[in-house]
Amino acid sequence: MKQKELFLQADAALRSVIDRITPDQLNEPAPTDWAVTPNPTLRDVLAAHARDEAWVPDVLSGRTIEDAGGSYDGDLLGDDPITEYDRLNDLATAAVNTELDPEKVVHLSYGDFSVREYLEHVSIYRAFQAWSIARQLGWDYALPAGLVDSLEEVIGPQIDGFREMGVFPAEVPVPDGADRETRLLGRVGYWVPKD
Repeated sequence: MKQKELFLQADAALRSVIDRITPDQLNEPAPTDWAVTPNPTLRDVLAAHARDEAWVPDVLSGRTIEDAGGSYDGDLLGDDPITEYDRLNDLATAAVNTELDPEKVVHLSYGDFSVREYLEHVSIYRAFQAWSIARQLGWDYALPAGLVDSLEEVIGPQIDGFREMGVFPAEVPVPDGADRETRLLGRVGYWVPKD
């Protein structure tokens, strides 16, 4: 299943970025549209990603929000946020590496979708947040070439549909002769020039 590989690539890219964040950087402000918390910090963004990782095994097993109860309420990061995120990431990776039925219906907070669609949705979140966090921190970072290939193959034909659903902002122009990653980021509305 292409979506499984896409998820694993996007999840690994996000982890590679998160693992570079220092404790001091966790206190830096993040864009307000990255978190539901007022005046979010990167720690708030990391908390959202930790919660998203924690849900993966439950979603794939067919559990609902009601089934999970308050399992993921509160602070999942504790005193060592990066280590705790990595632990949850390992559990998500293990769950996705099992044999999955791509057409099995799973239950999300915004509706019921197939496993295939769920993996597409969460891969988008991870891939473009990896790039956005790195850019926010001023790092020289590029999405791995294999991930760009997978995004173009799986997500590329659906970009306009996702945009109509409010997933992507408006397309942004990129420089002439831009590389594939930049062209993709422009199509999904995330590309911004370096300062």
